[in-house]
Amino acid sequence: MKKILKSAKLANVLYDIRGPIVETADEMAKNGRQIVRLNMGNLAEHGFEVSEKIRMRMIASMHNAAAYSDGKGLLPARLAVLQAASEDGIARIAVENIYLGNGASELISMALTALLDDGDELLIPMPDFPLWPAATALAGGTPVHYRCNEEAQWAPDIDDIRRKISARTKGIVVINPNNPTGALYSAETLLQIIEVARIHGLVLLADEVCRKILYDHARHIPLASLSTDVLTLTFDSLSKNDCAAGYRAGWLLVSGPTEMAEDFLRGLNVLANMKLCSNVQGQWAIEAALNGGQALARHTAEGGRLKRQRDLAYALLSHMPGVSCVKPRAALYMFPRLDPEAYPIADDRIFFRDLLLETGVMVVQGSGFGWQGQDHFRMAFLPHEAELADALGRLARFLDSRRPDGYIR
Repeated sequence: MKKILKSAKLANVLYDIRGPIVETADEMAKNGRQIVRLNMGNLAEHGFEVSEKIRMRMIASMHNAAAYSDGKGLLPARLAVLQAASEDGIARIAVENIYLGNGASELISMALTALLDDGDELLIPMPDFPLWPAATALAGGTPVHYRCNEEAQWAPDIDDIRRKISARTKGIVVINPNNPTGALYSAETLLQIIEVARIHGLVLLADEVCRKILYDHARHIPLASLSTDVLTLTFDSLSKNDCAAGYRAGWLLVSGPTEMAEDFLRGLNVLANMKLCSNVQGQWAIEAALNGGQALARHTAEGGRLKRQRDLAYALLSHMPGVSCVKPRAALYMFPRLDPEAYPIADDRIFFRDLLLETGVMVVQGSGFGWQGQDHFRMAFLPHEAELADALGRLARFLDSRRPDGYIR
């Protein structure tokens, strides 16, 4: 029998958050090693609990969750999304343009399949969240990265966005709050991106799955609240904001001049119907979550657990020779930089695999987020403070062993 090979469509698809380094960590764990997993924003794994209201709604829905729902999702849940979006200042929306899915990830793939023809280009921030270039490639498109500026708190470089636009560009992805950097974009930045999309007739795709995880009294501005005359796809879910990643519950909201996108919407409808429906219990959880409070508000407030852990991680990283970091204003992650003079890394996959093997601490190398360099990594600051401090102490000792003698910060 001849070998069965993977599809050529997967040639440029990478997802290093759950890639080879996780396989190595799992093998180590099987052999009795304790692994500190700083590679993912898996809140429940670190003791952040979903609200009792959402949990009880999931349980109560068991008796009527066995049948398929409408392909777009349950009407009460979609009405809850509509109401929440209206309260956030998003106009020109209708319940028929709201789609529920098994998390935002499924809906991102569905939307790109409906949007992109072979060879179409999608502008994606660098560093990116790897789902976006992977889903773009699987949909036949070409991911084109625009640079985010570390010296400007990781804000998108608007001039670089303009330079990257071609005749094949179909849309601009905006991840706000940003994963992996923890950046939060200003209204001025968002309006500049919208203006570029307006001039060139591009679709805006807003990944806002961490929109409620904010620090230091920061405020998130939904992109669609500013882009009323530009077609905007907003993706959100319960995974981060409501500590319910395993419930697999997300939504896509299409807003703006939808009358110009009737054919695209028909395509979305076909794909929504092909998947029959998303898990119905998760849909009921959406309704409960959007009619309730903010699950993480007490943890991100002054003195809250997430804020303390963010502050601790930032302080410890900032004191390591040759390490710098922009302090996150939102989300669950930071994207530190290693000075190449202190750490001349040839291959960041190998470097951070060695960190895991020697210390049991798992982070994800910057190249796993589309970063063009060997000098960054992403870490989630979710473990309790004592475990987090211990992990970063191990990281510091590992870096000490790799730094050349005589390095001066």
